[in-house]
Amino acid sequence: MKNIIKPHAKINQELIDKFLEMKNVYSLSAILSDVQERDNVMRHTIKQRTVNKRIIGPALTVKLTPGDIVDCLIIFEIAQRGDVVVIDAFSESETSIWGGLMCGLSKAAGIVGVVIDGSSRDTDEAKMLDFPIYSAYVSPRASHTAYSGRKEPIEVNTPIVCGGVIVRPGDLIVADEIGVTIAPADDLEEMYVRAKEQIEKEEITRAEILKGATVKELLEKFGRI
Repeated sequence: MKNIIKPHAKINQELIDKFLEMKNVYSLSAILSDVQERDNVMRHTIKQRTVNKRIIGPALTVKLTPGDIVDCLIIFEIAQRGDVVVIDAFSESETSIWGGLMCGLSKAAGIVGVVIDGSSRDTDEAKMLDFPIYSAYVSPRASHTAYSGRKEPIEVNTPIVCGGVIVRPGDLIVADEIGVTIAPADDLEEMYVRAKEQIEKEEITRAEILKGATVKELLEKFGRI
């Protein structure tokens, strides 16, 4: 098998910037899930492993081969600033495909974080670099690439499955201390409008709670808590 490398997805940077303006909103991954009727949430096993730093950005997808995990160094040939690398490593728990040096290279390339359905390592170095890793596992064992030199097969910018969710190149990734949610690129405009409305509603609800509103009053006014 040979590598399959497809062009970088076309990104609507204006829409991405609108979501970036939400970076300080409480529980943004949860809000994005709510406005998609609880859809597109990755499994809880994919957790924040390094710094408590939110990731918001378009997906640069990577698909590895089960039982033949290699390093994805080729991403640096096509990555754009603001990308989130999302890797389908088939939930491989004992072989890590991302570590401290990858974090350093990614930071230099403007990549804002990585989400791995698999294992990572060197979390101490990643913390020093202030680089966010979200992964299913952490393990010291590296891939065979450092020893064999082989860097294939691998797919880049093809649809993948990560954390039980289909992720396509350019889909929006929102990862925080709660979890990881995606929004399909084709739906971003609608999702932004819905998310903005939900954020505003929650801010009003918080204010009502501080004023002493009861659960009954909140349900009558907002229809939910």
